Amino acid sequence: MATTLAFDVYGTLIDTHGITEILEKKVGSQASEFSHVWREKQLEYSFRRGLMQNYENFSICTRQALDYTSAYFCAPLSRQDKDELLNAYRILPAFDDVQGALAQAEKSGFNIFAFSNGSEDAVEKLLTNAGIRNYFQAIVSVDAMKSFKPNPGVYDFFLRQAETDCGNAWLVSSNSFDVIGAISSGMRAVWVQRSPDALLDPWGVEPTITVNSLSSLTEQIMRFDSTPDAP
Repeated sequence: MATTLAFDVYGTLIDTHGITEILEKKVGSQASEFSHVWREKQLEYSFRRGLMQNYENFSICTRQALDYTSAYFCAPLSRQDKDELLNAYRILPAFDDVQGALAQAEKSGFNIFAFSNGSEDAVEKLLTNAGIRNYFQAIVSVDAMKSFKPNPGVYDFFLRQAETDCGNAWLVSSNSFDVIGAISSGMRAVWVQRSPDALLDPWGVEPTITVNSLSSLTEQIMRFDSTPDAP
Protein backbone atom coordinates (compact mmCIF):
# COMPACT_ATOMS: atom_id res chain seq x y z
CA MET A 1 0.00 0.00 0.00
CA ALA A 2 1.36 3.42 -0.97
CA THR A 3 2.21 5.87 1.79
CA THR A 4 -0.50 8.47 2.41
CA LEU A 5 0.29 12.02 3.49
CA ALA A 6 -2.38 14.09 5.26
CA PHE A 7 -1.29 17.72 5.02
CA ASP A 8 -2.71 20.17 7.50
CA VAL A 9 -3.50 23.40 5.66
CA TYR A 10 -3.64 26.47 7.92
CA GLY A 11 -0.19 27.23 9.27
CA THR A 12 1.44 24.25 7.53
CA LEU A 13 0.87 24.83 3.83
CA ILE A 14 -0.79 28.23 4.03
CA ASP A 15 0.78 31.14 5.91
CA THR A 16 -1.94 32.42 8.23
CA HIS A 17 0.20 35.45 9.05
CA GLY A 18 0.14 36.43 5.39
CA ILE A 19 -2.73 38.66 6.48
CA THR A 20 -0.28 41.01 8.25
CA GLU A 21 0.28 43.30 5.27
CA ILE A 22 -3.43 44.08 5.04
CA LEU A 23 -3.70 44.36 8.81
CA GLU A 24 -0.98 47.03 8.81
CA LYS A 25 -3.35 49.25 6.81
CA LYS A 26 -6.06 48.70 9.42
CA VAL A 27 -4.28 48.62 12.78
CA GLY A 28 -0.79 49.93 12.03
CA SER A 29 2.05 48.76 14.27
CA GLN A 30 -0.25 46.32 16.10
CA ALA A 31 -0.61 44.19 12.96
CA SER A 32 1.76 41.37 13.90
CA GLU A 33 0.44 40.95 17.44
CA PHE A 34 -3.13 41.31 16.18
CA SER A 35 -2.54 38.48 13.69
CA HIS A 36 -1.19 36.18 16.41
CA VAL A 37 -4.09 36.83 18.81
CA TRP A 38 -6.60 36.35 16.00
CA ARG A 39 -5.04 32.97 15.11
CA GLU A 40 -4.88 31.86 18.75
CA LYS A 41 -8.52 32.77 19.35
CA GLN A 42 -9.58 31.07 16.12
CA LEU A 43 -8.07 27.81 17.36
CA GLU A 44 -9.36 28.28 20.90
CA TYR A 45 -12.89 28.74 19.61
CA SER A 46 -12.66 25.57 17.51
CA PHE A 47 -11.40 23.59 20.53
CA ARG A 48 -14.17 24.93 22.75
CA ARG A 49 -16.90 24.24 20.21
CA GLY A 50 -15.60 20.71 19.75
CA LEU A 51 -15.69 20.05 23.50
CA MET A 52 -19.10 21.69 23.92
CA GLN A 53 -20.51 19.81 20.91
CA ASN A 54 -21.79 23.18 19.76
CA TYR A 55 -20.43 23.05 16.23
CA GLU A 56 -20.07 25.97 13.86
CA ASN A 57 -17.73 25.73 10.91
CA PHE A 58 -14.21 27.13 10.90
CA SER A 59 -15.17 30.31 9.07
CA ILE A 60 -17.53 31.20 11.94
CA CYS A 61 -14.71 30.58 14.44
CA THR A 62 -12.50 32.84 12.33
CA ARG A 63 -15.08 35.62 12.17
CA GLN A 64 -15.87 35.50 15.88
CA ALA A 65 -12.15 35.45 16.70
CA LEU A 66 -11.74 38.59 14.57
CA ASP A 67 -14.56 40.29 16.51
CA TYR A 68 -12.83 39.37 19.78
CA THR A 69 -9.40 40.54 18.61
CA SER A 70 -10.77 43.82 17.34
CA ALA A 71 -12.33 44.49 20.75
CA TYR A 72 -9.20 43.30 22.58
CA PHE A 73 -6.99 45.79 20.75
CA CYS A 74 -9.64 48.54 20.86
CA ALA A 75 -9.30 48.63 17.08
CA PRO A 76 -12.27 50.43 15.55
CA LEU A 77 -12.72 48.12 12.58
CA SER A 78 -15.85 48.72 10.54
CA ARG A 79 -17.95 45.90 9.15
CA GLN A 80 -16.39 46.66 5.76
CA ASP A 81 -12.90 46.39 7.28
CA LYS A 82 -13.74 43.02 8.81
CA ASP A 83 -15.28 41.74 5.59
CA GLU A 84 -12.13 42.76 3.72
CA LEU A 85 -9.94 40.91 6.23
CA LEU A 86 -12.11 37.81 6.14
CA ASN A 87 -12.05 37.80 2.35
CA ALA A 88 -8.25 38.14 2.43
CA TYR A 89 -8.10 35.17 4.83
CA ARG A 90 -9.66 33.03 2.11
CA ILE A 91 -6.79 33.71 -0.32
CA LEU A 92 -3.73 33.54 1.92
CA PRO A 93 -0.38 32.59 0.34
CA ALA A 94 1.43 29.28 0.59
CA PHE A 95 4.83 29.10 2.27
CA ASP A 96 7.80 29.22 -0.11
CA ASP A 97 8.76 25.56 0.44
CA VAL A 98 5.34 24.10 -0.27
CA GLN A 99 5.14 23.71 -4.04
CA GLY A 100 8.53 22.04 -4.37
CA ALA A 101 7.81 19.68 -1.48
CA LEU A 102 4.45 18.64 -2.92
CA ALA A 103 5.99 18.05 -6.33
CA GLN A 104 8.66 15.82 -4.78
CA ALA A 105 6.08 13.88 -2.76
CA GLU A 106 3.98 13.35 -5.88
CA LYS A 107 7.03 12.21 -7.86
CA SER A 108 7.84 9.71 -5.09
CA GLY A 109 4.42 8.08 -5.44
CA PHE A 110 2.82 9.25 -2.19
CA ASN A 111 -0.95 9.63 -1.94
CA ILE A 112 -1.45 13.28 -1.06
CA PHE A 113 -4.49 14.70 0.76
CA ALA A 114 -5.35 18.01 2.36
CA PHE A 115 -6.76 17.44 5.84
CA SER A 116 -8.19 20.52 7.51
CA ASN A 117 -10.42 22.08 10.12
CA GLY A 118 -11.55 24.40 7.32
CA SER A 119 -14.60 23.66 5.21
CA GLU A 120 -14.03 21.91 1.90
CA ASP A 121 -15.07 25.00 -0.07
CA ALA A 122 -12.73 27.28 1.88
CA VAL A 123 -9.77 24.90 1.52
CA GLU A 124 -10.50 24.38 -2.16
CA LYS A 125 -10.31 28.13 -2.71
CA LEU A 126 -7.14 28.50 -0.64
CA LEU A 127 -5.25 25.73 -2.42
CA THR A 128 -6.43 26.85 -5.85
CA ASN A 129 -5.43 30.45 -5.22
CA ALA A 130 -2.01 29.29 -3.99
CA GLY A 131 -1.52 27.27 -7.19
CA ILE A 132 -1.16 23.90 -5.43
CA ARG A 133 -4.60 22.27 -5.66
CA ASN A 134 -3.50 19.90 -8.45
CA TYR A 135 -1.17 17.99 -6.09
CA PHE A 136 -4.00 16.70 -3.89
CA GLN A 137 -6.10 13.65 -4.58
CA ALA A 138 -8.85 15.07 -2.38
CA ILE A 139 -9.65 17.47 0.43
CA VAL A 140 -10.77 15.86 3.68
CA SER A 141 -12.55 18.40 5.88
CA VAL A 142 -13.60 17.80 9.47
CA ASP A 143 -16.76 19.76 8.62
CA ALA A 144 -18.38 16.46 7.66
CA MET A 145 -17.83 15.25 11.25
CA LYS A 146 -19.16 18.45 12.86
CA SER A 147 -16.10 18.55 15.11
CA PHE A 148 -12.49 19.70 14.98
CA LYS A 149 -8.97 18.39 15.38
CA PRO A 150 -7.71 17.01 17.74
CA ASN A 151 -10.90 15.00 18.35
CA PRO A 152 -9.69 11.41 17.74
CA GLY A 153 -12.76 10.74 15.64
CA VAL A 154 -11.61 13.12 12.91
CA TYR A 155 -8.33 11.23 12.41
CA ASP A 156 -10.27 7.97 12.06
CA PHE A 157 -12.53 9.80 9.61
CA PHE A 158 -9.49 10.80 7.54
CA LEU A 159 -8.26 7.20 7.36
CA ARG A 160 -11.65 6.04 6.13
CA GLN A 161 -11.87 8.78 3.52
CA ALA A 162 -8.32 8.11 2.29
CA GLU A 163 -8.93 4.34 2.33
CA THR A 164 -5.77 3.68 4.31
CA ASP A 165 -4.68 2.67 7.78
CA CYS A 166 -2.50 4.04 10.58
CA GLY A 167 0.55 2.09 9.46
CA ASN A 168 0.59 3.76 6.05
CA ALA A 169 -0.60 7.27 6.92
CA TRP A 170 1.36 10.32 8.04
CA LEU A 171 -0.04 13.59 9.30
CA VAL A 172 2.11 16.58 8.30
CA SER A 173 1.46 19.62 10.47
CA SER A 174 3.10 22.64 12.05
CA ASN A 175 0.48 22.66 14.80
CA SER A 176 1.51 20.97 18.04
CA PHE A 177 -2.06 20.03 19.00
CA ASP A 178 -2.56 18.37 15.61
CA VAL A 179 0.65 16.33 15.81
CA ILE A 180 -0.17 15.13 19.33
CA GLY A 181 -3.74 14.36 18.28
CA ALA A 182 -2.62 12.24 15.33
CA ILE A 183 0.03 10.35 17.33
CA SER A 184 -2.51 9.70 20.09
CA SER A 185 -4.86 8.27 17.47
CA GLY A 186 -2.22 5.85 16.19
CA MET A 187 -1.02 7.71 13.10
CA ARG A 188 2.55 8.72 12.39
CA ALA A 189 3.17 12.45 12.34
CA VAL A 190 5.68 14.94 11.02
CA TRP A 191 6.00 18.14 13.01
CA VAL A 192 6.99 21.05 10.78
CA GLN A 193 8.84 23.38 13.16
CA ARG A 194 8.58 26.49 11.02
CA SER A 195 10.29 28.70 13.60
CA PRO A 196 13.07 27.91 16.09
CA ASP A 197 10.82 29.59 18.66
CA ALA A 198 7.98 27.13 18.03
CA LEU A 199 7.52 24.67 20.88
CA LEU A 200 5.91 21.26 21.00
CA ASP A 201 3.54 20.94 23.94
CA PRO A 202 5.37 19.00 26.72
CA TRP A 203 2.89 16.14 26.98
CA GLY A 204 5.40 13.33 26.58
CA VAL A 205 4.12 12.68 23.05
CA GLU A 206 6.82 13.11 20.43
CA PRO A 207 6.42 13.47 16.66
CA THR A 208 7.68 10.59 14.55
CA ILE A 209 9.81 13.04 12.59
CA THR A 210 10.59 16.74 13.01
CA VAL A 211 11.57 18.92 10.04
CA ASN A 212 12.39 22.62 9.84
CA SER A 213 11.20 22.87 6.26
CA LEU A 214 8.95 20.83 3.99
CA SER A 215 11.85 20.66 1.54
CA SER A 216 13.27 17.61 3.31
CA LEU A 217 9.91 15.93 3.98
CA THR A 218 9.96 13.23 1.31
CA GLU A 219 13.56 12.27 2.03
CA GLN A 220 12.93 12.02 5.78
CA ILE A 221 9.82 9.87 5.43
CA MET A 222 11.42 7.54 2.92
CA ARG A 223 14.46 7.18 5.14
CA PHE A 224 12.25 6.38 8.14
CA ASP A 225 10.20 3.83 6.20
CA SER A 226 13.34 2.11 4.97
CA THR A 227 14.66 1.62 8.52
CA PRO A 228 14.20 -2.06 9.43
CA ASP A 229 13.06 -1.30 13.00
CA ALA A 230 10.55 1.40 12.02
CA PRO A 231 7.27 0.74 13.83
